[in-house]
Amino acid sequence: MRARVNGQPRRVPMIAAGAAIAAALLAPLPAAAAVSRDDTPSGYTRYVRARAADAAGRTELAARGYAAVLAETPDDSVLALRTYRQAIAAGDRPLATRTARMLDARKLLPADGRLLLLADALLAADWKAATLATDRIEQEGVYGFAVPVLRGWIAQGSRKGDPFVALDAARSGGPIAMAYAAEHRALIALATGRIDEGVAAVKALSTGGGGRAVRLQLAAASALAKRGDRAGALAMIAGNDGTLTAARKIVTDGRPLPGGVDGPAEGIAALLTRTAVDINRERVTPVSLTLARLATFLAPGNAENWLVTSEILSAGEQYESALAALEQVKPGDPFEEAARFSRVQLLVRRGEPEKALGEALAMARAGNTADDWVRVGQVQTELERHAEAADSYGKALALADKAGATGDRWALLLQRGSALDRSGNWPAARFLLEEAVRIAPDQASALNYLGYAQLERRINLPEAEKLIERASRLRPDDAAITDSLGWTYYLRGDVPKAIATLEAAVSSEPAEPTINEHLGDAYWTIGRRLEARYAWRAALVFAEAKDAPRIRSKIDTGWSPAVAAP
Repeated sequence: MRARVNGQPRRVPMIAAGAAIAAALLAPLPAAAAVSRDDTPSGYTRYVRARAADAAGRTELAARGYAAVLAETPDDSVLALRTYRQAIAAGDRPLATRTARMLDARKLLPADGRLLLLADALLAADWKAATLATDRIEQEGVYGFAVPVLRGWIAQGSRKGDPFVALDAARSGGPIAMAYAAEHRALIALATGRIDEGVAAVKALSTGGGGRAVRLQLAAASALAKRGDRAGALAMIAGNDGTLTAARKIVTDGRPLPGGVDGPAEGIAALLTRTAVDINRERVTPVSLTLARLATFLAPGNAENWLVTSEILSAGEQYESALAALEQVKPGDPFEEAARFSRVQLLVRRGEPEKALGEALAMARAGNTADDWVRVGQVQTELERHAEAADSYGKALALADKAGATGDRWALLLQRGSALDRSGNWPAARFLLEEAVRIAPDQASALNYLGYAQLERRINLPEAEKLIERASRLRPDDAAITDSLGWTYYLRGDVPKAIATLEAAVSSEPAEPTINEHLGDAYWTIGRRLEARYAWRAALVFAEAKDAPRIRSKIDTGWSPAVAAP
């Protein structure tokens, strides 16, 4: 089955292409090639090994290797820049700072390196150097949107000038600068003892929920708890979010609540983390990792900084470093559960799903919450143990119903229904999927799953078309849903409309095998045989093992009902 969960078809995990090459390069080289006459590896050999470690995601080893070669060839600016980036990825602040200063002296320092020098000044409470670094940031312009916030926190820390006047400069900096300044006006108010003003601002900014709201709520609750206002702190962190629930227990127990923003280091770290998240939302870049790492340098006790860093490292397939970042989240922190969940996901991505499942089951048996069993079900799905996943989602659904948590009930129904579908129990699956659509008629993922599951079985096609058309209206830019819509038109006999729709889906997701196979079938139907084979070849690149023989057969001998896409 290839029906979608959350609007997306299942994809084959991509393995880093350079892993085998990197492993070979990291292995000991033959003596004649690897070492000089005094048995000391040559600079070239050390560089090759550093590049191999880099390719294998062993960031700390790569950073040390680059640094060793750079020490012998300090005039190599390209190597200096590579060393700087690798030191950031490895979280090696001393090495990153040394290479940043080296690059700065040659006028080759990247714009984000200026933020590293600012962080170094802040940690030394060198307000003059911090001000000079901020001046340079403003002159270079790349991070000009952040300058009002930087100046505000420097004024707060140095006690020279009015931090709120500094923030007013954001009014001429555009909507991004104003949005960041609004958050930090609240945080600076909290840090300067204007608690009521800060709390009111946080409440106004937190209406939409989400990670940004949780971060601000924790900061406000921490300030209130320090003032002795336990009731106010608890009210500030009300809600069903797991992090907020953990925070309330900390406050109730009378323990110090992490997440406070007490001065420039924590404040600017919060700015950098928010910026890293915003950049990473578009695509993973070295800049987003740099900003997240700088936040951990400035505020190593803030768990969110480590979570964001881990997420970015994981997206770059640097799994060892990502796991190491999660280990910095301390037991008892409000984000502890989020870190444990991230660890399970990382183990799956690293190719250790059985280990991930063991850890997820241990957590679920200890905590026995709906979220715990959802996590178990997700890992079981990765392992294609769909009947077991259905049971786990069933436990999650029962626990959520018992707790009266009805807001996301449709999502649990969808997850259990999809697991039952994949386990071969379509009647039970259909009942749950229809219930999910009934209680959440505007959730595109539920509409699309139910519609596509019926397309696969070639049943109830008019109703399936209505469901998928509604999903497409809700999410017109979702390639998976656009593919479902095109496949609907194909099965309903409108092949020209199907091809136009499927071509649009392929342009959005050119590597997606299901979409390419559908498009190939549609091309063949109207006699465009060459284009059909081209689409099928594209589908074969990332096809699942069970689908590859069918696609190869079409490429070799053409389409027939026996090899039609499901």
